[in-house]
Amino acid sequence: MRTTCCSASWCSASAAALAAVTVLLWTTPVAVGRPLPPEKPPSYEADCGAFVDGSRAIAYCHNPYPVTDRVRLHVECERWWDVDADSAPVEIDPAGYARLTERCWKEVRAVWVSHQSLRGSAGADT
Repeated sequence: MRTTCCSASWCSASAAALAAVTVLLWTTPVAVGRPLPPEKPPSYEADCGAFVDGSRAIAYCHNPYPVTDRVRLHVECERWWDVDADSAPVEIDPAGYARLTERCWKEVRAVWVSHQSLRGSAGADT
């Protein structure tokens, strides 16, 4: 006597489940070993705070990094006839401090500090 281990409805249900698992396995995204994009080097910019006091602009900068940072204070004046001002570049050595000032004849519209990192200067006198 021959015995069957499954009925027709059970076989069709297990076949459907097997097909669903196969589809899921084939459509599941797989992490491919792609190289990561190169990281940007750190900026090493001095920490600066700029303030306006009437017609004067003042920036205090501290460089906590191991490379020299060249900073400049830029001042945009409110009046069209008032000449905008840019300070001379100041090199702030590692662990150094600088105070930059500029002024307008009348009101100040905008103040910002620009940075230029001097990469090859860590531990070297310039």
